Amino acid sequence: MIFIRRLSIIPVMNRDYKSLREQAYEANLEIPKRGLAIYTWGNVSAFDSDTGVFAIKPSGVSYDSLTADSMVVVDLEGRTVWGKLRPSSDTETHRVLYRAFSGIGGITHTHSTYAVAWAQAGRGVPVFGTTHADHDPDEIPCTALLSEAAVKGGYELETGSLITGTFRDLGKDPSHFQMVLVAGHGPFAWGADAAMSVYNAAVLEEICKMAYLTLRINPAASPLPAYIVSKHWERKHGTAAYYGQIQSPSAPLQ
Repeated sequence: MIFIRRLSIIPVMNRDYKSLREQAYEANLEIPKRGLAIYTWGNVSAFDSDTGVFAIKPSGVSYDSLTADSMVVVDLEGRTVWGKLRPSSDTETHRVLYRAFSGIGGITHTHSTYAVAWAQAGRGVPVFGTTHADHDPDEIPCTALLSEAAVKGGYELETGSLITGTFRDLGKDPSHFQMVLVAGHGPFAWGADAAMSVYNAAVLEEICKMAYLTLRINPAASPLPAYIVSKHWERKHGTAAYYGQIQSPSAPLQ
């Protein structure tokens, strides 16, 4: 479900948001660790719905130089409430997504090779196999290109609006479908927290790589039949899902 968050929360200006900054810091370190970006490319943010703020990577700072204290904390109005550095240039995109999408606690933007290649081609990623179906039963969407007026009027904010508009037009629930390609730009992924958003970004990159190789091997490859897609999605996410472990609260660990 897509909605506009209430903006009545007034952040406490003298808080240090240490836990939130540490979450963002640790998640940002996963970007180079997972091979999702080089140098300063990419960023992760961590959102706290109770205080209405998110911590995000500072702009132009290399991953090797990051610390929890270098994270910047921003509220949903775009005001910096903690930190001395400039926040990521993509902060406005993160802000739009936090305001529009219910239940997300982290956002990751990378420039990972295969996801960017699909975005530059302006193509969504079909469901060619069960790896994709385990995470998303539909084609991973690619937005349209931003218009010249949108780029001139507020590029990063309009990028966020483009993503939310794409999900609205497709009728996709961002709490289930947690990744998108922005045409000509690259991937964004989100999740329940910052760590999960990086996980989804890494999954997206692998799916894009597999899809690319599939078409290289067989340019006429067809999407996976719907009954197989449905089976893989439902066994992991459906009401009768049986993927993973179910541990009784009273049962001893084995």
